[in-house]
Amino acid sequence: MMGKLAGLTVLLLLSACAGPPVQEMSDARQAIQAAEAAGAEKWAPVPLRQARDYLGSAEKKLEKRAYNGARNDARNARQKATHARTIAETIGGDR
Repeated sequence: MMGKLAGLTVLLLLSACAGPPVQEMSDARQAIQAAEAAGAEKWAPVPLRQARDYLGSAEKKLEKRAYNGARNDARNARQKATHARTIAETIGGDR
């Protein structure tokens, strides 16, 4: 009984990760918009470009239903965009 329960738990966890990364994609897009609003285009163009590149890659993988890769790229896009926003707010905010 316990083995079946453990197997079912693993199956449920895997199926939860197997779907489209809707939240991660949304988070990445919002982070990029926030970075742009903070002036990252001027103050942090490299990490902003990297964020956009990761998001583009995530979108392509999403079309191919490569959900785990899309999820990872979306998370990387959010991370780069957050970094770009921090730079823009730190440098650009002083001007």
